[in-house]
Amino acid sequence: MSSCQPQPPGRPPVVVMKFGGTSVGTQHGRAAIVARTIEALEGERFPVVVVSAMGRAGDPYATDTLLALVDGAPDAPRDRDLIAATGETISAVVVAHELRTAGLAARVMTGADAGIITDGVHSDATITAIDTAHLLRAVDERVIPVVCGFQGNGPDGSLTTLGRGGSDTTACALGVALEAREVVIYTDVDGVMTADPRTCDGARVLEVLHPEELFQLARGGGRVVHPPAAELALSSGLDVRVRNTYSDHPGTRVADMASYRPDSVATAVTHVDGVSRVRIALPGQEGLSAHTSSQAQVYRAMADAGISLDMFTPACGEMLFTVPTKTLHSVADVLHELGLSGEFTSDLAKVTLVGAGMHGVPGVMARVAESLAEAGVAILQTADSHTTISVLVSAADAKRAIAALHDSFELSR
Repeated sequence: MSSCQPQPPGRPPVVVMKFGGTSVGTQHGRAAIVARTIEALEGERFPVVVVSAMGRAGDPYATDTLLALVDGAPDAPRDRDLIAATGETISAVVVAHELRTAGLAARVMTGADAGIITDGVHSDATITAIDTAHLLRAVDERVIPVVCGFQGNGPDGSLTTLGRGGSDTTACALGVALEAREVVIYTDVDGVMTADPRTCDGARVLEVLHPEELFQLARGGGRVVHPPAAELALSSGLDVRVRNTYSDHPGTRVADMASYRPDSVATAVTHVDGVSRVRIALPGQEGLSAHTSSQAQVYRAMADAGISLDMFTPACGEMLFTVPTKTLHSVADVLHELGLSGEFTSDLAKVTLVGAGMHGVPGVMARVAESLAEAGVAILQTADSHTTISVLVSAADAKRAIAALHDSFELSR
């Protein structure tokens, strides 16, 4: 991903600092950004600042607000990327102005200016390479780059965006490419928590987290870090910290594999709302290979339609999986084209227990089932990995399920 040059003598160690929409959207937040930048300089680390668009949906320059101006143009993905990316451009110009007003040298860089190259997929691009020459020149000149997150240029030179939360990915990708000392993701909470505090009263900030746990929390519904950014932290060994822009709380440190020693089987609980289950009765063909062939046909058709499937439970004669509820209409269309019918169950939630310490430990699933049974929560389906156990439950039971697992695994300690 990088075209890093050997670090010349005298080049300061770099820290990549990403600030979210709630930080850049107010004068108070921008003053805090200036203070954090000065703090980094005083700590003899040179900041590369990455910014998101200002505010949230409804605010004048937020991404959702900008996209709402062209809601009737789903067939113009290039144009939608162009308008979506203006939010970060506005933020970068305003933040650079604030830094210069405070007496600091700063330079705005679009994704293209920062050398970010993507695969060219509009609205959900993947960073494929970064030419760091322009960034490193700014660092050597002691000019703070203020980089527009969420954007880069495809192979044909057209602007592309990285998907919602993509500024996190910009920051982590730059951290890898620049061999940064650390990437700090600044937000409006004190760090990564054991559960969403809106659904669990006992949620607390985690002091340390394994990169695999950060990744599983992100893909399981945790909204603190964008999943591709968490994946970069996992694959690269990048030092990442999640902190509050407005407080001195140390935040959550993402530890590398060598130094991390979990002291319990579970670390956190996360969840995803808006889930539906699809049950498909397969044609009455005889033989295991015929059923496998039918399942493969369904999976391929869903993939070709761009539908993401989860919690697979294939069996002879039928198959079960979950999808985002917003894709149900597309799922029904695909099944109709295949001559199949589906039974759909909506108003569900996926609740996931995450912990690097659970691998190989007997009894974790039993404890999950017992705690949910005591709470009166019915488990509709399960899935697991080395570091997760997920349960599908009614959306009405999700909050109770989260609280039960949080208490059972003593995550408030």
